[in-house]
Amino acid sequence: MSLPVLQNAKNKFLLTVSYAVFFVFISNNINAQKEFEVACIGFYNQENLFDTIVDPDTNKILQDDFTPKGPKNWDSKKYKEKLENMSFAISKMGLESTPDGMAVLGLAEIENRLVLEDLVAQEAIKERDYQIVHYDSPDRRGIDVALLYNPKYFQLESSKTFTLKIDGMDDFYTRDQLLVSGNLLGERMHFIVCHWPSRRGGEKRSGPLRVAAAELTMQIMDSIRVAEPDAKIIMMGDLNDDPVSKSVKKVMKPMAKPQEVESTGLFNPMADLYTKGIGSLGYNDGWNLFDQMILSSGLIDKDKTYNDFGYYSVKVFNEPFLIAQEGQYKNYPHRTYSRSEYIHGYSDHFPVYVTLLRAKK
Repeated sequence: MSLPVLQNAKNKFLLTVSYAVFFVFISNNINAQKEFEVACIGFYNQENLFDTIVDPDTNKILQDDFTPKGPKNWDSKKYKEKLENMSFAISKMGLESTPDGMAVLGLAEIENRLVLEDLVAQEAIKERDYQIVHYDSPDRRGIDVALLYNPKYFQLESSKTFTLKIDGMDDFYTRDQLLVSGNLLGERMHFIVCHWPSRRGGEKRSGPLRVAAAELTMQIMDSIRVAEPDAKIIMMGDLNDDPVSKSVKKVMKPMAKPQEVESTGLFNPMADLYTKGIGSLGYNDGWNLFDQMILSSGLIDKDKTYNDFGYYSVKVFNEPFLIAQEGQYKNYPHRTYSRSEYIHGYSDHFPVYVTLLRAKK
């Protein structure tokens, strides 16, 4: 089976399928044509993917909003359309590199496991047989993070969550950070899915909370590296901060260029996009790049031999169908609601993803 030839600015891609693995052939001026395995790893904030049911065992801020009798008049018809929209967007991610799309996808702003089961059962993506990793978080809004994975690409070994605790703030509750470990086409890989504290209350009040979240993320990474110094780790999430914010730049200290990454360092491919004015969400007539993917040095192949899986490219998936064409949020992500008005959109965030390559052995 062969697929259409795709052309980008530098390389010519010919995609073919062999069993569960898709390959890309790259020709450039340095090497002769070479065959690579491809895996796309992404993240997508779902913007309040709630069902219509109130859980009587919880007292969450948003739950009453997302019911048929709530202020948003959230009913089964809207929920069904939301699921169809989100699954359609997911189905289109990464198709320029592989017809399988996302091998692994982190999610934020989902209510519970039920909405994830409904999401992966949608017609647009059900053939991918996405498996779910999810834990309930203590977040006051009633939203969690989660991870979906295509079992043709990723085999789960373990998962656990980490709760952010702030000294002197016993009543502070936010999303847990999710660590998922396993094998990506036989190669050990770790994924950390985050949704750091919001900017509510302003930078002075909320900034230290995101610094603390970044410190927790670093602790998780360090714990992995104790046993695996060259571990391949992809941290992904809605950080509610840009690549230049203190939490990212000063705490995590990722490099903006892969050539600058040292053996125990990190690489933030989003930093270059941010300097070019590319964002994942719009606010106050400007762009932010809160949705980020930060990679450990184990995924950086400075020689570009790709003997093991290594970073190849990054993308903010800002296709036209995800962009509002009119109204208050024109030219920004086409969201679900404009204030209290339901506008049939997707999310107030664009999804993001990285493409990994490995030379076929």
